[in-house]
Amino acid sequence: MKTIGLIGGTTWVSTVDYYRLINQQVNQKLGGLSSAKILLYSVNFAEFNPPIDPNEWGEIRKKFSDISQNLEKAGADCIAFCANTPHIIADEIQSIIRVPIINIAEETADVVSKYNFKKVGLLGTQITMEQSFYKDKLSRYNIETLIPELEERKFIHSSILDEMAKDIFKEETRQRYLGIINQLISEGAEGIVLGCTEIPILIKQEDCPVPIFDTTFIHASAIVNFALGEN
Repeated sequence: MKTIGLIGGTTWVSTVDYYRLINQQVNQKLGGLSSAKILLYSVNFAEFNPPIDPNEWGEIRKKFSDISQNLEKAGADCIAFCANTPHIIADEIQSIIRVPIINIAEETADVVSKYNFKKVGLLGTQITMEQSFYKDKLSRYNIETLIPELEERKFIHSSILDEMAKDIFKEETRQRYLGIINQLISEGAEGIVLGCTEIPILIKQEDCPVPIFDTTFIHASAIVNFALGEN
């Protein structure tokens, strides 16, 4: 079994799910008392609040680079960011480490491609929705990405940082998300990518008339497959 290097705390709420899902899946596959070999670096999210402007990511880029290198030196055979948004800098960090980064956008795009969809909706932070790092991965499979209007994007972003990051999940927030999802469906979305690792705690498959893609689960599964040599 390979050793997994996780960068968590972004936020701790979803990092808990990563730890649980990875260990559950390893145990299901290997049985007995088996669990994953994990090096977890959990950051103080107050120091990693992601700027919406990509040009302002210099300090966070340096921190993620240093942590990734430290995990590699400590014996990690792969690196995984326990959040979608930091993958805006994943390719840059990959260029300075030898072990692979298990990229959540790449893994999600691969899963979505198996449905033969032409259009999917994407929800996440404004960075995730507005920048190209997710859309580019999906476009490799000729999948078009639909995102909400600006005011809805701002609402989603603020709900992630002001509520979900603090382990607050409101029914009124869930209802507004469902309205946004239904609007994307009306625009042609055949599935919805929950491109923030907190959103799957709020929105479940039974809430939606089209397939949803839980990026936390998809990412955790890919990490386990790598660790067990099943890629």
